[in-house]
Amino acid sequence: MKEQQQSLLLSSSARFPPPQGVRLSYGTAGFRADAGLLQSTVYRVGILAALRSLKMDSSVIGLVITASHNKESDNGVKIADPSGGMLSQHWEPFADALANAPSPQHLLHLIIEFVEKENIPLEGVRPAQILLGRDTRPSGESLLEAAKQGISSILGAVAIDMGIVTTPQLHWMVRARNKGVKASELDYFEQLSSSFRCLMDLIPSGSTFNELDNKLVVDGANGVGGEKLEVLKKMLDGLAIEVRNSGKDGGVLNEGVGADYVQKEKVVPCGFSSQDVGIRCASLDGDADRLVYFSVPSESSSKIDLVDGDKILSLFAVFIKEQLSILKKEGHTDVNSDYQPRLGVIQTAYANGASTDYLRRLGLEVLFTPTGVKYLHEKAAEYDIGIYFEANGHGTIVFSESFLCWLESRNNELSSVVKGSEQQKAALRLLAVSKLINQAVGDALSGLLLVEVILQHMGWSIHRWTEFYRDLPSRQLKVKVVDRTAVVTANAETVVVKPPGIQEAINAETAKYPQGRSFIRPSGTEDVIRVYAEASTQEAADSLANSVAKLVDQFLGFSSS
Repeated sequence: MKEQQQSLLLSSSARFPPPQGVRLSYGTAGFRADAGLLQSTVYRVGILAALRSLKMDSSVIGLVITASHNKESDNGVKIADPSGGMLSQHWEPFADALANAPSPQHLLHLIIEFVEKENIPLEGVRPAQILLGRDTRPSGESLLEAAKQGISSILGAVAIDMGIVTTPQLHWMVRARNKGVKASELDYFEQLSSSFRCLMDLIPSGSTFNELDNKLVVDGANGVGGEKLEVLKKMLDGLAIEVRNSGKDGGVLNEGVGADYVQKEKVVPCGFSSQDVGIRCASLDGDADRLVYFSVPSESSSKIDLVDGDKILSLFAVFIKEQLSILKKEGHTDVNSDYQPRLGVIQTAYANGASTDYLRRLGLEVLFTPTGVKYLHEKAAEYDIGIYFEANGHGTIVFSESFLCWLESRNNELSSVVKGSEQQKAALRLLAVSKLINQAVGDALSGLLLVEVILQHMGWSIHRWTEFYRDLPSRQLKVKVVDRTAVVTANAETVVVKPPGIQEAINAETAKYPQGRSFIRPSGTEDVIRVYAEASTQEAADSLANSVAKLVDQFLGFSSS
């Protein structure tokens, strides 16, 4: 590394000393903490983003400043790789080491070592481009400046500020830029609105959707998603959207509002009341990468009927399965339909057992991965069409390039032989879904539009959708332990391999309850073991969770030591 580059790094990093006594770790959500602690970390992630771009042959990299569904005083930073997906796991240890380097000299030494090991071309011989975005948090502006300082401390690196955007918008822009496609915010809105219109135009003529069903009220979590939905809804026809908690009316980000609050508490968010009984409602989270639906069942209660990520996944799976079935029907003899696309549904062990049973009864291939979007997305990408969602409302649909190429040519064949046939409409619908859904990452805005058009296509109310299946009652608990790494799991975290004996004890407890299921897994961030249990009644689920928590304490807790 030449002297100019070394002195640039030393002088700029001296302006961003790390906070004392704080150790940060890069996880699925990137780095996340109280905003006051993050200046140095965000500066260093700017360096990492520039190095990542250089490593990936000058591909565009994304850097977004957000703490998603956390409280307003928190903030965070994460990287979007060239595909629009998350930072490669291989680079996460380097991110940790960078963030926690105690001095400019340590930082420089780390970078020199890593650049040599990874064979990254420095000295401005190759350009690096980083797209920057942030959510609406007050701390975002100064943290964005720190990121820019980090990026410009690598010679040849350029920061492009995309302004206040949703996290999924930034991921979408990175993916589009690297595909050589136009990637402004307006391009994003136009792609979503035009593919939505295309799907609306393909709704069967007999579909019935009444006026009450046509109204959607959205809780914007007082965050960036509410703002963007206000812009997007002006570009849409055939959908009446009212946005509440848009952040313009003095509400606090994620406080008593948002998808995380609604999904966990199962109560109406602020700004909703008995006036909304029977109306279809949806909730975004603070940076608009999660989506849940709900309805208010009665005037006398603040409780809601929740439609979570499992049910959104089920709705998407039903619709896509239907379109694939239409495509496979024996059609015109001139049209080649030998290709058999593989559809996979990916869940984690936290998915409600009733949803898994429902999907399998439909004849779908359901697979499990460890908890975390990076595992779900990776597995989904192994299919022609992979659908994944977590119960918290984070998920998407991934289409393989080979399937989309086949679909394009199939559509062209059908167009020339049986134009306007049901088969051709099914091909057009699937192509439109691939453009409407954000394939880079879970996106509440694109997911919301897809839910809306499918409900209209099917002629279903939210109540008909809710009745797909009835969730099994469940309970989640945390148990403090001496050392969480003592628990080792297998089979997508559903089976404990170590310590010996505990899985057999969990099995014995679970067997006592009708429709009982329970598993434990170590937390990724603190010395606790997470317990999940479900059973045929809430009382049974609570009892099973408590029994398993006692086993965890017995085997691993402070009493065991």
